[in-house]
Amino acid sequence: MTVDGLVEPAIRRRRERPAQLSGPLRVLGPLGLLVIWWISSATGLLRPEVLASPAEVIAAVGELWGSGDLQAALTTSLTRSGLGLVIGLAAGLLLGITTGLSRLGDELLDSTMQILRTVPFLALVPLFLVWFGIDETAKILLIAFATTFPMYVNATSGVRTVDPKLVEAMRTFGMGRLALIREVILPGALPALLVGLRLSMTLSVIALIAAEQLNSTAGIGYLMTQAQNFVRTDILALCIIIYGLLGLAADGVVRGLERALMPWRRAGGRR
Repeated sequence: MTVDGLVEPAIRRRRERPAQLSGPLRVLGPLGLLVIWWISSATGLLRPEVLASPAEVIAAVGELWGSGDLQAALTTSLTRSGLGLVIGLAAGLLLGITTGLSRLGDELLDSTMQILRTVPFLALVPLFLVWFGIDETAKILLIAFATTFPMYVNATSGVRTVDPKLVEAMRTFGMGRLALIREVILPGALPALLVGLRLSMTLSVIALIAAEQLNSTAGIGYLMTQAQNFVRTDILALCIIIYGLLGLAADGVVRGLERALMPWRRAGGRR
């Protein structure tokens, strides 16, 4: 098409990729690793004493499922991780809102939180054993400690990025403090809160691995210890896969929340 002798540039339109392709594309990476693992085992490049084959791992699933050990271990580990995560998220959110909204809260709390945030949670294992013993309390609190700080940092940042003019306007209209937090602050900080949730959920799985090495008598970590003692690389590989799947499931939960709570950010316009 020409206008006054000029050629109108063609408008390049990007075709939208069907949403149904998203799931299969995400599966390609893990499937590729599985194929490499399978081929390496079948050709002898990966010896059984180094790592069991996928077929042996599947057989181990049947063995543990039939005995009920796998179900019991999953229930125990998920309970530990879930309780620790809930405590950590609640503490991080409460402290983050406090330091984000109040200058006094920031002055009193933030320096202490920054000091604690730099302490590796693994360094606290001996102290937690001394303080809380070897029962479930030490394991749950270790996970809670690890998951508090990602939510704290992101909640503080998210609260501070909320438009202060909007907050002041709502106060002018007589909105109370609790209503202001519920109706204005938290929705405005939602993107940052979801980032904190994603990081905390990932850390809950990492901390679970460490916590279950504390003289556990149940859980996925206990299965790993027993498998190590009996040189069962099939069960060891299975436990590692389970930990990985827990992390993947946690990420999927946060992605689902993002789609539900922030539909306008879906895929950020990516194709």
